[in-house]
Amino acid sequence: MSNQRKLPIIKGKLPGPKAKAWVKRDTKVMSPSYTRVYPSVIVKAKGVWLTDVDGDKLLDFNAGIAVCTTGHCHPKVVKAIQQQSENLIHYSGTDFYYPAEIELAEKLVKISITGPDNRVFLANSGTEAVEGSIKLARYATKRQHLIAFYGAFHGRTMGALACTASKTKQRRDFSPLVPGVIHVPYAYCYRCAYNREYPGCNLECVRFIEEIVLQNTASPEEVAAFIFEPIQGEGGYIVPPDDFIRELRKLADKYGILLIDDEVQAGMGRTGEMFAIEHSGVKPDILVSAKGIASGMPLGAFIAPSKIMHWEPGAHGSTFGGNPLACAAALATIELLENELMKNAQKIGKFLLDELEEMKWRHRLMGDVRGRGLFIGVELVRDKVTKEKAIKEKEVIIQKCFEKGLLILGAGQNVIRFVPPLIITKEEATTGLEIFEEALTSVEN
Repeated sequence: MSNQRKLPIIKGKLPGPKAKAWVKRDTKVMSPSYTRVYPSVIVKAKGVWLTDVDGDKLLDFNAGIAVCTTGHCHPKVVKAIQQQSENLIHYSGTDFYYPAEIELAEKLVKISITGPDNRVFLANSGTEAVEGSIKLARYATKRQHLIAFYGAFHGRTMGALACTASKTKQRRDFSPLVPGVIHVPYAYCYRCAYNREYPGCNLECVRFIEEIVLQNTASPEEVAAFIFEPIQGEGGYIVPPDDFIRELRKLADKYGILLIDDEVQAGMGRTGEMFAIEHSGVKPDILVSAKGIASGMPLGAFIAPSKIMHWEPGAHGSTFGGNPLACAAALATIELLENELMKNAQKIGKFLLDELEEMKWRHRLMGDVRGRGLFIGVELVRDKVTKEKAIKEKEVIIQKCFEKGLLILGAGQNVIRFVPPLIITKEEATTGLEIFEEALTSVEN
C-alpha cells in the first residue's frame, strides 16, 4: 500500500482489550437476536473513518448498513440537528404541526417519481415504512393479496416479515405471519431459477407471475400490490435487468395492481440516482425510503399520489415518525445528495466496479461483480463453472478485512457488499480495495 494515503491504524490485535470488555458486558444485557459480525466497538466517527474504544482507526465500507450516506457526522447535518434541537425536539407529527416535517414532506414530494400530486407519511424506520405501504395498498385497492420475491428483505415486523424471504432464520418460529403474501423468483440472472439466460429468457420470471401465479394461486382482482426491491439488498445485491422492472410495471397496469418500490437500502442517491428505480425509467405507485434518508437519524417514509393515499384521519399514525431532529437531518442530507454526493456515487462507484471486475479475473473465488453507484456486490464461488457458493470463505474474508482495519459486510449467503458513505474518495476506495484483495488472496492461498 502507498504511504501517501491515509490507512487504518491498528494498535494491536483486534479486538483490543477495551473492546473485549465492552462485548462481554453487551452479551449480559442485549438481546441475542442481534447479528454482530465482528467485535468492533465504535466511540467516534468522521467521514469514512471510525475510531474504536482502543483507539484503532478503521475504514468504513458499510456505512452503518447503507445508512450514513453523507459520511459520519457531516458538519452540515450536525449543524442542522443542533439548530433544530435548540428549538424543538419532539411534538408528534401525526397529531400536531411543525415546520420541519412539512418542509421535508414538500421536498420528498418534489424529488419523488411517484407523480405530481404526492402525499407523504413519515415513520421511524424502513420496516415501519414498509408496514405502512402494505396497509395503504390494501386500503386503496380493497384487495388482500401481495406478491413478493424470493431473496427479498423488507423488514422483521410481522407484515414486513411476511414479505421477506431472505433467510429462513428470519422467519423461523414466527408463524403464522400476516396472510396473503405469495413469493415468486426474482430476476437473479446469475442464478436463474428457470435455468434460462437473459435476454433470450423472454423474462420468464415475469411471465411466470401472469401465467402461473395469477391463474392458479391468486386471481388478479385479489392482488393489491407487487412489493419489490429495484436492487435486492440482503438477498445478495442482485441487480435485475431494467426490462424486468418495466415488464412488472406493465403487468401491474394490466390488472390494476399497485407497484410498491422498496428503496430502503438502494435509494437516497446510493446508486447514482436519487432512487434506484429511476435507472429503469419506471414510476412506482408507492415508494418506500429509509436508511440513508437522514444520515443516521431514525426516519422512514412512504410516498404515493393522493389518489392512492386517501385514507381517513386515524387510519395510520406514528408517535415519533417525522421527529423534528430527523426531519432537519433529512433536509440537510437531501441537499448534500443533490449538490454533490450523487455525482460522487456515480464516479467512485464506477471506479470500484471497474477495479473489482478486473480483480475478478485474477481471483478464483470471485464469481460475479454487480451493482450501481456505491451499491456493489461481489458473489463468491468455489467454482466458476458450477457456481458452488463460497459461504464459509465469505465469512473468513470479512473477518480478515476487519483484522486489517476494513469494516465490510456480507449479503445473502456468499456475497460481500461494498456500501461506503457517499463522500468516499478515490484514495479511500483504493485503500479498501487493497485490503479486500489481501484478505481474498489469503483465503485463496
